Formats: sequence, structure tokens, C-alpha cells
Amino acid sequence: MKIVIAGGSGFLGTALSRALTARGDEIVLLSRGVATASRPAVIWTPDGTVGPWAREIDGADAIVNLAGEPMAGKRWTAAQKQRILDSRVLATRSLVEAVHAASRKPAVLISASGVGVYPDSEGIVDETSPAGTGFLARVCVAWEAEARNAESSGCRVVRLRTGVVLHRDGGAIQKLLLPFSLGAGGPIGSGSQWWGWIHRDDWVRMTMWALDTQAIAGPLNVCAPEPARNRDIMQALGRALHRPAVIPAPAFALRILLGDVADDMLLASQRAVPRVARESGFRWTFSELQAAMDAAVSPAA
Repeated sequence: MKIVIAGGSGFLGTALSRALTARGDEIVLLSRGVATASRPAVIWTPDGTVGPWAREIDGADAIVNLAGEPMAGKRWTAAQKQRILDSRVLATRSLVEAVHAASRKPAVLISASGVGVYPDSEGIVDETSPAGTGFLARVCVAWEAEARNAESSGCRVVRLRTGVVLHRDGGAIQKLLLPFSLGAGGPIGSGSQWWGWIHRDDWVRMTMWALDTQAIAGPLNVCAPEPARNRDIMQALGRALHRPAVIPAPAFALRILLGDVADDMLLASQRAVPRVARESGFRWTFSELQAAMDAAVSPAA
């Protein structure tokens, strides 16, 4: 297959591109940066319109949309919130407009989202659950709505609602390696909040499965079968690193340091379960938290 990937140079996109290339797919990366000999890419401007890059969409078999401003790393000022929203909505709109304009349209659009679409609650949520009302939920709702516009062109659309991805190369685990190595790791806030989680290898496998499985469409929770409380995830990380996990990061300090990021991304509870994947026969390599964490932080990972 010819697969166009937007945002393919990041933590998840790099692993996905590697796996797709290994199985023989032709990969075209859309990049806002400069292409290099080691990382060839087609330059695009994801501003809600189409450009010369759109010729890659015409005749492609599939699109994977992972583009967007990083959620973490900067305080959520009003301007940063707008960048986060615009980067996702406009990039998705550009891709959908390219689909509409194509003479031979891709069969499927796999578009990123997150379990942050769900409300902050203790209850179990799956793909049938309503959306929340916080900033992160509103971003996911707008992001997914743009992707769904491709359906009018006959394109199958899968919305990947990804949980916390476990791997030492990026995401939350990469940020936690230093404090844990210094013996300063522990639960975030009370540690009682639920996190849907998935090993990166399973994220790649589930994304490829969604690409290949005609029956999969709509929202797809990309997480392991059993969510875990934050304190249990931190304890699993401590055991994997042979370090203690007893020093909590107080909620009030996180709110002072990070503002809304703390409440929406770190302290919120989303007990997301992958109902669609489970009922459709997907099989996880890492369904047990400790085994997943051990593999995620292994130097060979």
C-alpha cells in the first residue's frame, strides 16, 4: 500500500513508519520542516487548505494523520491553547480537502485523537461514552469532527483515541525516567486517577490493524484491556527501573507549575477500555501492566 503519514517524524509516527516500511508498504511523510537525505519527506503547510503536496493523496491507499502541536511541554496560555487546537483542526482539514479533491481517493483515513475526549470520572468509558467538557475534550471533539468530513467522499475514517503510550523513547515515560533514576519518582497527585495505557508496540500494531481491517470505523480506544490507577503505573515503573516510587508530585504544585495542563492531562481520570478492539478480535502483545512497563523501559526497547 501507499500510505501518506502526516506527523510521521514524532514518537509514534517514527515507530509506525518503521513497521509499515518493514512489511513492504510505500510511505510518504508530510513534514512542516526541511526534508533530509536520511529522512525524505514532502513539505506541506497544514493551514486548512491544499497545496502541491496534495498530489501525494491522489492515488494513495491510506492516510495516517498524527499532526499537531505537542500537548505537553508548554504552559497552556490562551495563545498556546489556540495553537494546540488550530494545529490539529487545520492539519486535518487540509488532509480532508485533499481527499475531496483527489480523483482516486484513499480508502481510509486514520486520524489521531485521545482518551482525553472523555469526562474526568471514576466510571468506565468506552467508544460509546459521551465527550467531556474540558479543554482537552473540546480539542478532541473538534479534531474528530474535521476527520469525519472525509466520510462524505466514501473514505473510511478511524479516530484513534490513544491513552498513555509506554516507551522510553518518548511520551510520559521518557519524562519520568530522570526523576525515577534519582529516587524521586512516585504517584502524580493522589495517584488514584485512572489512566488508559498501551505499550508503543501495541499502539503500532493496533494502528496497522485499523488500517487493514475494513470493519473498523469510527472511534477506537487505543489502550490495553485494563486501565490502571496512576499510582499503580508509577509503581510498575519503579519496579522496572529498580527504583522507589514513593515520593508524590503534589497536585497543588503541579497546578502552580503547569496550570491547566496539570488538571487536564495529569490529574484527570479516564478509565478508558478498548471495547471495539476487544470485541473485534484484536490481540495485545502486552496486556499486563508490569510486563508492558518492563519492556517499555528496557534499553533494548
